[in-house]
Amino acid sequence: MSQSVCFPLARPRDLVEAEAQIAAIRGLLAGAGLSHRKPPPAPTTCCGRGCNGCVWEGFYAALGWWKDDARELLAGAVGDPAP
Repeated sequence: MSQSVCFPLARPRDLVEAEAQIAAIRGLLAGAGLSHRKPPPAPTTCCGRGCNGCVWEGFYAALGWWKDDARELLAGAVGDPAP
């Protein structure tokens, strides 16, 4: 039986939105009885100068990969999750 799941796909605008997405995805995973590795930790070393290659860029990239993996887990459990 295929079930539609609301999965946050958009890149978060800030840490608060990233944490909300992580919580929502963890809720979906728990509801499906699935376990997944921990999400990437938020950076603690940003200097705030807008550097090319900022630690936040790495965090959001790693979060994207974590979300991709979670989406694949959910797709195998409940069908193809819809955005």
